[in-house]
Amino acid sequence: MATLIVPRDVPSANVDAEALRTAFKGWGSDEKAIISILAHRNAIQRRHIRIAYEQLFQEDLIKRLESEISGHFERAVYRWMLDPEDRDAVLANIAIRKPKEDFAVLVELSCIYSPEELLGVRRAYQHRYKRSLEEDVAASTNDDLRTLLVGLVSAYRYNGADVDLSLAKSEAERLERAIKDKTFYHEDVVRILTTRSRPQLVATFNHYKDAYGISISEQLSSDKAGKEFTEALRTIIECIDDPYQYYEKVVRNAIKRVGKSDEDALTRVVVSRAEKDLRQIKEAYHKRNSVTLDDAVSKETSGDYKRFILALLGN
Repeated sequence: MATLIVPRDVPSANVDAEALRTAFKGWGSDEKAIISILAHRNAIQRRHIRIAYEQLFQEDLIKRLESEISGHFERAVYRWMLDPEDRDAVLANIAIRKPKEDFAVLVELSCIYSPEELLGVRRAYQHRYKRSLEEDVAASTNDDLRTLLVGLVSAYRYNGADVDLSLAKSEAERLERAIKDKTFYHEDVVRILTTRSRPQLVATFNHYKDAYGISISEQLSSDKAGKEFTEALRTIIECIDDPYQYYEKVVRNAIKRVGKSDEDALTRVVVSRAEKDLRQIKEAYHKRNSVTLDDAVSKETSGDYKRFILALLGN
């Protein structure tokens, strides 16, 4: 469930646009007014505000926001104001361009998003960057990791609930042999993880644990060979097996390093999931850490960034 709170009576896009224009006047912008409007509008309403603002003032709202606010707050608002597919395309491009590629973002898009959502991101990526997501991933990676990640972002998985239990058994056995023989890079491993539907893979992972007494993710964690590739495999498995638990881990690690790293995974999760399933992620966080995510954010962040993130968390 979403955490975004939208008022019952929402002003028109023109009224919101004029209120934002007023918030920009003077020596400094009125950040509280910006948050009170933008943090309580859904994606369609935010798009209408952008359109209305440009029509009224002949100015791009996102560019104006970038000039008025700064830091973590600016980056969070910028990502929030983009259409969801465009935002994910930007996040993918940022991940690809990092000195050490952040493949976790690509795995999230490929393994947690529906096939149609991933296709939308790929289209948005082409429109924005005039290149395909697949070719940029291929250009920024090498060898087996390239094969794995290109396979993931190129996939269009079956989205139904049907499961073939005999296939789950045979593919669990194939994955176990690959781990035992340390042939993680085998084409069968890549094929299984990049093409099977989420329900089919969950059935395979469950059979693996039942048959061998250990989860496939734990089994991979015990092997230090080919660390980058096996870490990518674990991320794929975690995203498919339990997305809420995966996102909880991302948020937990992000909060530990807020203010100490340029990586803003907290923003990524909050802005991309606030209109989807952030409530379940908050519940997973509370269960794992015995503290609410709201309290953790309040403690570890500050200023307008904190107020904006808390608003998206449902405060």
